[in-house]
Amino acid sequence: MSDEEKKKLRLEIAHVLFVDIVGYSKLLISEQSDLLEHLKEIVRGSEEVRTAEAAGKLIRLATGDGMALVFRNSPEAPAQCALELARADSQHPELQLRMGIHSGPINEVVDVNDRANVTGAGINLAQRVMDCGDAGHILLSQHVADDLEQYEKWRPLLHVLGECEVKHGVRLRVVNLYTDELGNPAVPEKFQRIGGAKMSRVLWREIVIVLLLIGAFITGAMLFFHRSGSPSSAPSTSPVATAPAIPKKSIAVLPFEYLSEEKANAYFADGVQDEILTDLARIADLKVISRTSVIGYRETAGRNLRKIGQELGVAHLLEGSVHRAGARVRVNAQLIDARTDAHLWAQTYDRDLADVFAIQSEIAKAIADQLEAKLSPNEKSAIEEAPTSNVAAFDFYTQARNLMLNISFTAVRFDNLRRAITLLEQAVAIDSHFFLAYVALAEANDQLYSLGGGDHTPARLAAADAALARVTELRPSAGETSLAVARHRYHAYRDFAGARTELAEAARSLPNEPAIMSLAAFIDRRAGQWEEAVRELSQAIEHDPRNIFFMQQLALTYQYMRRYAEMAAVLDRAIAVDPARVETKIARAQVELHRHADTRPLHDTIQEAVARDPSIASVVAENWINLSLCRRDVDELARALTSLGNRGFGESAVTFDPSFGEALGKYLRGDSVGFHEKLQVARSKQEETVRRQPDYSAPLCALAIIDAMLGRKDDALKEGQRAVELTPVSTDAVSGTEQRVLFAVASAWAGAKDQALDQLEAMTKTPCFLSYGQLKLQPYWDPLRGDPRFEQIVASLAPKETSK
Repeated sequence: MSDEEKKKLRLEIAHVLFVDIVGYSKLLISEQSDLLEHLKEIVRGSEEVRTAEAAGKLIRLATGDGMALVFRNSPEAPAQCALELARADSQHPELQLRMGIHSGPINEVVDVNDRANVTGAGINLAQRVMDCGDAGHILLSQHVADDLEQYEKWRPLLHVLGECEVKHGVRLRVVNLYTDELGNPAVPEKFQRIGGAKMSRVLWREIVIVLLLIGAFITGAMLFFHRSGSPSSAPSTSPVATAPAIPKKSIAVLPFEYLSEEKANAYFADGVQDEILTDLARIADLKVISRTSVIGYRETAGRNLRKIGQELGVAHLLEGSVHRAGARVRVNAQLIDARTDAHLWAQTYDRDLADVFAIQSEIAKAIADQLEAKLSPNEKSAIEEAPTSNVAAFDFYTQARNLMLNISFTAVRFDNLRRAITLLEQAVAIDSHFFLAYVALAEANDQLYSLGGGDHTPARLAAADAALARVTELRPSAGETSLAVARHRYHAYRDFAGARTELAEAARSLPNEPAIMSLAAFIDRRAGQWEEAVRELSQAIEHDPRNIFFMQQLALTYQYMRRYAEMAAVLDRAIAVDPARVETKIARAQVELHRHADTRPLHDTIQEAVARDPSIASVVAENWINLSLCRRDVDELARALTSLGNRGFGESAVTFDPSFGEALGKYLRGDSVGFHEKLQVARSKQEETVRRQPDYSAPLCALAIIDAMLGRKDDALKEGQRAVELTPVSTDAVSGTEQRVLFAVASAWAGAKDQALDQLEAMTKTPCFLSYGQLKLQPYWDPLRGDPRFEQIVASLAPKETSK
């Protein structure tokens, strides 16, 4: 084959949804045309189609009596699209559809009319699968079902039908996809015919097998009762029903109890537990649950170990206690089989305080031996290496690590990071070779530098650079070093490709580290690989099943994808893990605001939280401000701003000074003079922020909005354009889309309505934080209200029941 021919033939794997109008050939030509138009309209309205087209990952093919949709992004895409089409089709009883899905090779070719076309087994087999069904059926090839079965949400919807003979004698294994409301649960007519023909060959064979199994069970039971006397005479030691799903070599290290009188030093027990957990997590042959998920089991009284094992998905638990008195320390540890409550191993270590690190290593090696885990020479060496030789430095490090566990969606995250940095600086001042303290110091500075509303200044970046330089100097080949470099490239330099390379290296020596999985998800989000991000965050949660931050990030990913039902389900799970965390309850209530423009759940959640604990007002202030703006409640806005104090507020990474909130209050009251006066105050403060962070798009975008509201049209458009150029969507699908949405706000207030609407329209076709509720309610969009094109954009994001 010549090079030119190779260029024309492009072979790849695609995920094909074949759609057919049932009874099409029996219709009049005018009826056929009407139904085809209905079908096209339904397909155009599919969120999955719009998303794939916006990303350049979809090809549509006309097939005469239907169409083929060729997705090149995810095996989930055609299944999700099929459900969306089925939901829309339910409103058109005259339009009877059947659908088939297959993943397979396709060729992009040039047809006889010199037009681009697609052929290949992927297309052909999707049509064959569809041909096996009747009206309403969504049928999948077994290959597609196997892919979907890896995702928990699809498993209950997959129903095996068996084999069906199609064209040219090919036999396909087919699966029926349906929910309680969508799809067709009935067995297709083809399979009913096949079932009748096969009954004589298959039924008696299956009956004989069942009878043999029943006979074997009865015989075994009789032998058991004969030997045991009665079922209750011998306690069961077999695992519970969930055991097959739980790896035998899996463990969680529960918080150690601190038995010393000086309870202010209880963090020392946390440090001992954390180091044992860290050592075990280095062993590739073990599944080890992260500390974030076990910290909630701190209360030792009345621990139900079987229940804890089931909740964490592990077969074994390690618990213990620490007693520190002067220069001595006593550590007690015991290994328990969580399936049976059996104590497998226990040991007490009573030594000099300076030997505490050796104790931790000995416990980790003893547990590995008990679980028969294979230990490589590198893993053994890493476990035996003490984190530091100085207990005081270890104390500071442990306190900092505890603070860094709480940097999720909380108002205190910046305070916690700054306090952690101070403690870590004290730790490395005592021990300049304390490798893990430098790793944590680099991470804390990176987080403070990158989080919206944090400290995105050259000084903070220099601090992160310096800490990382010391990390790479101390242990250039360590897995923790590769992870630290990956974090730094991601947070500080937006070098996503470089971060991904370092993560692959880190995974070699840190097999149980969920931070690697979560950071991979964050990188994929930035690259616009949303389904991959969902998969990786789900994997991180599997290793850290009670990590609220990971759940919040998965929920945020679903929010960007506008998959609000899944967003709600993840947040419900997070609330079940920690019912007291008000930030998660607020995020859950916001689902209804985004999805239905319903402010009541969020209003009720905030009011109840503040009434129960007035001090919580400062924690919820930022959400309270955004709620008040949506409700246009000026008095409530004033109370929320008072609770905010001197902190900023805003949308995602873009943060405004409280004076901007005061300006919006004046606007809502109709006080144009006060509005402009407060905007001038906000502008002076925002201009100073931009001066300190000249190449950071978020504050520049905020300045553009303020200038637009002040009537500084040229400045606003120039600043907004610069912000968009600094963070293009092509290189950052998260921040890039945020800047484009906020540039649309600036353009609207600057009078450039067409430009604003172009930006908005593009953002409705791709995952981003823009929602129906925001467009419907927020005053930021007031300059566009009443414009037919804007109202059409709003309607395109409305839920089906709202848009009727």
